[in-house]
Amino acid sequence: MSEGLKLSAAAIQLSQGGVPVVLTGSIVSVTLCDMAAISLSPQGFPMAPSQEVWDALNAEERARVVAELPNEITDAEIAMPEGDRHFQAKSRTLDALRGYYARQHRRIYLAAELPIYYPAEPRFAPDLLAVLDVEDHQRDKWVVSAEGKGLDWVMEVHVGGDRKKDAERNVARYARLGIPEYFLYDRARSQLFAHRLPVPNTTAYSPIVPQHGRYESRVLGLEVEVAQDRLRFFAGTAMLLESDELIVRLEQMLDQVQQRAEDEARRREEETRLREQETRRREEAEREVARLREELDRLKR
Repeated sequence: MSEGLKLSAAAIQLSQGGVPVVLTGSIVSVTLCDMAAISLSPQGFPMAPSQEVWDALNAEERARVVAELPNEITDAEIAMPEGDRHFQAKSRTLDALRGYYARQHRRIYLAAELPIYYPAEPRFAPDLLAVLDVEDHQRDKWVVSAEGKGLDWVMEVHVGGDRKKDAERNVARYARLGIPEYFLYDRARSQLFAHRLPVPNTTAYSPIVPQHGRYESRVLGLEVEVAQDRLRFFAGTAMLLESDELIVRLEQMLDQVQQRAEDEARRREEETRLREQETRRREEAEREVARLREELDRLKR
């Protein structure tokens, strides 16, 4: 980054001296640590640099920024743990989606509670997220500027606590960030709420209206419904199975195949027994015919 880089409307300049300076607006401070710009949110938590700052960094400086952004979200930034119902809803959904897309050989990245860094925005960690057409390798965080794109789909699971965070504030926030679809699974009420940006580059969601109880996700190419105590995803009329359900289904199929194989083996054994029995009867009849012929010949003499 060159000396004298001007940043946004703050009308200040950052030198290469590594000295913290104060900006106006939503960014409280920016620190250059060996020319790696790390900003702080109004609450004092690390943020990714603005896109303007990012664009001015070279490859080495960008790598340093990504490395210095923390991989963890503090307790003050996320909701308190909400128990088994919250965990199971996330893990089951992630399991079903990963299994389905793996079998489809679809390039998609799926994660749970991953720290997300949008440019010059307070970080967050949604319960579930999906990004299309990217490599599915392990990540410790998602830095939008480094990855080259933001999130495509987000789901939050609500069990208890501040419902307005998921039902109101996140609706406005995710729409403003340009996330195409946001689903909210209210596990406590067994309800699903879904939102979609009606057109690109808008900053307000429109509700997704369910059809026959199912909500269409154009991002995922699936339909979603609440069935009893869990979310169910459908590809057409086929329901996506979770791993434990798939194992049970495969075990049942294996049992059926084994049963058919055993039945076929028994059938063949019975056929063999009958053939052998018929052969013995034929041989006995032939011997009896030979004996009677000999007796007849003897009597004729």
